[in-house]
Amino acid sequence: MEYKISEVVTKTNVPKSTILYYIKEGLLPEAKKIKANVHKYSDEHIELIKYIKYMQESMGSSIEEIKLALEKKNDSFSGSYAMLAPLMNTLSGESGFEQYKKDEFIEHFDINVELLEELLNDEIILPIHENIFTKKDATIITLVEHFLEVGVSYNILKEYLSHAQKLAKLEQQMQKELCDVKTEENFSLLWKIMFDTLFNAKEYIFNRSTYKLLKQSLKEEINSK
Repeated sequence: MEYKISEVVTKTNVPKSTILYYIKEGLLPEAKKIKANVHKYSDEHIELIKYIKYMQESMGSSIEEIKLALEKKNDSFSGSYAMLAPLMNTLSGESGFEQYKKDEFIEHFDINVELLEELLNDEIILPIHENIFTKKDATIITLVEHFLEVGVSYNILKEYLSHAQKLAKLEQQMQKELCDVKTEENFSLLWKIMFDTLFNAKEYIFNRSTYKLLKQSLKEEINSK
């Protein structure tokens, strides 16, 4: 279908000035020019605007990150990992953290070198870039030190890793399944499904499951007294 810009504004709840800005920045294709000062927009414009809005508001992605992703929008989900740029930045959890080379990291955070090497080998510490570390990595090392300090194994972290690796494969399979049903009309919805699954549903299901189990244990403990 074709729409006037006023109709696009109504359907997306995005101001006209913002839509024109997106076109100027190359995030949206040019509208079809019917005559002077009369332009028509398509369903693709609406889908892309919804995607941009979602990425900005829910994922905190910058215009530059979204633009990079949209440059590959016509490639398949499974074959175009460049399109995952906004997702990758969020998944890394490293945004805003100062980066340190390995020697600098060890000195700045007073890291036990032997423990660091052990955690790297066990993949408990997973630097985003080779030999580049952040405060996030240091907090995990400190956590392990606390486990060791009280004489308790940190096997739970190793189990977390095992489950995380299995879950990552499931998430990759989800991406491929979304790729199989991709059309121009459901573009923004597919990305919303993927991001909401990874960043909302996962946390919700895992934390609620822990909550329910702990609540049941507490109830049993109270009843046994």
